[in-house]
Amino acid sequence: MFDKEYDVIVVGAGHAGSEAAAAAANMGCSTLLITMNLQNIAQMSCNPAMGGIAKGQIVREIDALGGYSGIVTDKSAIQFKMLNKSKGPAMWSPRAQSDRMRFAEQWRIMLEQTPNLDFYQEMVSGLLVENGEIRGVHTSLGITVYAKSVVLTNGTFLNGLIHIGEKQFGGGRAGERAATGITEELVALGFESGRMKTGTPPRVDGRSLDYSKMNEEPGDEQPEKFSYADVTNPLTEQRSCHMTYTSERVHDLLREGFDRSPMFNGRIKSIGPRYCPSIEDKINRFADKDRHQIFVEPEGWDTVEVYVNGFSTSLPEDVQFKALRSVAGFENVKFFRPGYAIEYDYFPPTQLMHTLETKLVKGLYFAGQINGTTGYEEAASQGLMAGVNAALKVKGESPFVLKRNEAYIGVLIDDLITKGTEEPYRMFTSRAEYRTLLRQDNADFRLTPIAHEIGLASEERLRKMEKKKKDADAFINFFRETSIKPEIANPMLSSKNSSLMKQSDKMFKIFSRPGITMQDMMSFEPVADFVLNKELEQEVLQQTEIQIKYAGYIEKEKNNADKLNKLEDIRIPEKFDYSKLKSLSFEAKEKLEEIRPTSLAQASRISGVSPSDISVMLVYMGR
Repeated sequence: MFDKEYDVIVVGAGHAGSEAAAAAANMGCSTLLITMNLQNIAQMSCNPAMGGIAKGQIVREIDALGGYSGIVTDKSAIQFKMLNKSKGPAMWSPRAQSDRMRFAEQWRIMLEQTPNLDFYQEMVSGLLVENGEIRGVHTSLGITVYAKSVVLTNGTFLNGLIHIGEKQFGGGRAGERAATGITEELVALGFESGRMKTGTPPRVDGRSLDYSKMNEEPGDEQPEKFSYADVTNPLTEQRSCHMTYTSERVHDLLREGFDRSPMFNGRIKSIGPRYCPSIEDKINRFADKDRHQIFVEPEGWDTVEVYVNGFSTSLPEDVQFKALRSVAGFENVKFFRPGYAIEYDYFPPTQLMHTLETKLVKGLYFAGQINGTTGYEEAASQGLMAGVNAALKVKGESPFVLKRNEAYIGVLIDDLITKGTEEPYRMFTSRAEYRTLLRQDNADFRLTPIAHEIGLASEERLRKMEKKKKDADAFINFFRETSIKPEIANPMLSSKNSSLMKQSDKMFKIFSRPGITMQDMMSFEPVADFVLNKELEQEVLQQTEIQIKYAGYIEKEKNNADKLNKLEDIRIPEKFDYSKLKSLSFEAKEKLEEIRPTSLAQASRISGVSPSDISVMLVYMGR
């Protein structure tokens, strides 16, 4: 059946696998995507939404790099919101509610239209490794498929075990079997593995809910979109979500089932996501709170199925049902399926290099939940980076690694490789020390030129980005060079309770003041004329406003990043012997031997390596 050697084989077709396959194929590599069920490509296993705090920035970065997630989300969205608009632009985070069925459908359509990409439905049960290098995969039917590189994106399927109360059964997702064989083979090769847990809430029949008892949560009045490309448009029609709350009564009913909860009776021993706890975990950890939010999210345009966000649980199904019926608006709820928890194997990511290639087996890459992360966006970004690097390796070209000051994706991967994780890792804006630089609005400026260089972003994408940047730079220069007289500016300044001008000054300084918006500046005729004559788009206006108002912060972060990058440039030899540095602490030697950092900057981020240890290494490397 497979008479040729592929350049890249991608195992698993979730968010990570789909992006990995698209990236490798679009870079000209013959690629095979193997998955256990081709009907479930890019399935939204949990909530029907993409983006959110920091996650929205990642989706924009994937799009800027030429990935598919942003386009698919735009084509299947039913609601769009820009979160955190009351805060500074570094915190703005796009989020879209998706039509679950259309999301998976769009992914399959786009993948099937991607040249160089083949598909095969079967379970991969083993790897073909020769002399420390990957050579292909074995399937459960006994077929061997040869490849120059392999990307594993197994999600929650590796020895997956589903828990509902005291019941447990094998599975990688509701209604789907677990994947076996790969964990055992990797451990035999010397890899360290662990177990993690995640969960999902009940799905219910929207026709059985009373929305009049809930708060409506509509989308933005002027919705944006994720993709920078022109192939999608903002929504003209949206579906509302709703919000309700649990109560003391609900909590009491849930507590009645704690003795049958796998979380509390010891059946589940692995660690779940700290920032997305189950409802039983929430009422146990936050016993002082008498209610918790429940977000009622429609699963699509044409379905009555509803996702009960905030009610993730592995309690017995009868307890789930009884408690949920005591939530306002859910008095007559009908279940489509109960919530459940799932335990699965993962591999601590300190066993990887920044390219996501494993240290133990050349040409083998890990991406997604196999690395201990949680979330569609985190998985998709890793898949894209693994697919790109697998393709570059096959071509004999230099690897592609994003720095912490270049992208949230760079922060994510560096955190995993350098610090590892013992609980499902989720991205937050607080994890990025350069978040003023890594905004959702400028991902194309940051990443599209790099993506074009490696053959992932099209010429059309590059030209669109260059025009946007040229227009924004010209508009910023206009504000820097154009003066305004007090008699023209002061009426607007007075209306904004801003101090009045006494002499003419540059518009840039006026615009830089707190509370002065682009809309205020557009009230001045020269500004309005410039926008009209140049036919500037809304994206350019937003970019100009952000760059002017946050110029000082942006410059400061750039300087800090430049200082850190000097340490990035000091490389540590691959087989460096840390034992010969007598002044290093014992803990530093131990951690450095384990992680094998590639630069002094990476070494400085390892827990247990102190500034004095870095000074010792700096002196030695200087010699």
